[in-house]
Amino acid sequence: MTRKLFGTDGVRGRANTYPMTAEMALKLGAAAGRFFRRDGGSAHRVVIGKDTRLSGYMLENALTAGLTSTGMSVLLLGPVPTPAVGFLTRSMRADVGVMISASHNPHQDNGIKFFGPDGFKLSDEAEAEIESIVAGEIQLAQAINIGRARRIEDGRGRYQEFVKTTFPAGVRLDGLKVVIDCANGAAYKAAPEVLWELGATVVPVGVAPNGTNINDRCGSTYTQTAAEAVVAHGADVGICLDGDADRVMILDEAGRVADGDQIMAMMAARWAMDGKLRGGALVATVMSNLGLERFLSGQGLRLERTAVGDRYVVERMRAGGFNLGGEQSGHIVMTDYATTGDGLIAGLQFLAEMVRTGQPASKLVRQFETVPQLLKNVRFAAGKAPLDHPAVQSVIAANTARIEGKGRILIRKSGTEPLIRVMAECEDEAMLTEVVDEIVGAVEAAV
Repeated sequence: MTRKLFGTDGVRGRANTYPMTAEMALKLGAAAGRFFRRDGGSAHRVVIGKDTRLSGYMLENALTAGLTSTGMSVLLLGPVPTPAVGFLTRSMRADVGVMISASHNPHQDNGIKFFGPDGFKLSDEAEAEIESIVAGEIQLAQAINIGRARRIEDGRGRYQEFVKTTFPAGVRLDGLKVVIDCANGAAYKAAPEVLWELGATVVPVGVAPNGTNINDRCGSTYTQTAAEAVVAHGADVGICLDGDADRVMILDEAGRVADGDQIMAMMAARWAMDGKLRGGALVATVMSNLGLERFLSGQGLRLERTAVGDRYVVERMRAGGFNLGGEQSGHIVMTDYATTGDGLIAGLQFLAEMVRTGQPASKLVRQFETVPQLLKNVRFAAGKAPLDHPAVQSVIAANTARIEGKGRILIRKSGTEPLIRVMAECEDEAMLTEVVDEIVGAVEAAV
């Protein structure tokens, strides 16, 4: 069964434009309600969280109407991180969790992600089944069985208390000055409060959301603002989250950035040393740098690669019994603690290592030397399929043969935006640039 609405991370698009309309959110809510509603029993619960986008109000109301129309009772969490929805779905014994967010995208976009009762994101098969329900005649509940909706005031607090339990017992952050950039997003209250309660001196950035400034010159995809704050305040470290707080970038005391690969390398080595890394492997996507793979090999560990998307990382982790994985973009998945990427918990793991070793962030953010990597995006119009063009395929084949033995090429269609992503790695930087530019040129000519 194929999926058309769902991409690599839920349903996503520009707000008030198909598929991110109130009408489609209503249908998705009703379809999800029908899919998850059990035949027996009377308790049918849904938790809904959102980030700080203006369109979140519209989609929240529409989803609530759809869900209650099929007999699901809705618990509205308000602005909370995506991992909080995964956590609360399971801890509150909900049948389904919903997060309204477009993650790192600008405020004009939005998205809808579903979590199953186990707190994990849905499989491709489950999403395809929900799509088929959307396309058909949705069976509504009888009038007496329509669900209720109410706001839950302590959802964020529950999540914050859980996050603190993932920090080593007896360890404190006293004496550490931490810049925390919340991207004017979902963690704008939770992250600074957790850090302060653990003893840190907190310098908050991106904590004044107004509905349209999420990810705007702040957060994990724009670390310059936090880097300036780190230097200006003489902070020990910076933590940059994205709009829904499932990604993280770490800044050292000079404002230099460590991406997800460097953070995962540090964690994998430490966990392996402590006997905590299950399966002797880290799970990451095809986008992770070749330098990470070499580093792990030197530690006697393996890198298990998956398709791009943290949900595919999680699926491989669960299938193989691994407990650490993630993406170069900053999704860090620790299934001992969370069902999806959690930027705040990952940041706390980094801070714990700073405290344990007594080393500055600059000694921890550079675990390995990266192989030169270049990524360029080409936007294409709806209905176009540039990668199917014979001329594009010919250029890709020629450059793949050219770089063989010296590096690698990865070309893929984005699962969340109308983009073709052209990435290559090569020790020869001149060749790297030529290869990427030739392929990008061919794709641009085809769009």
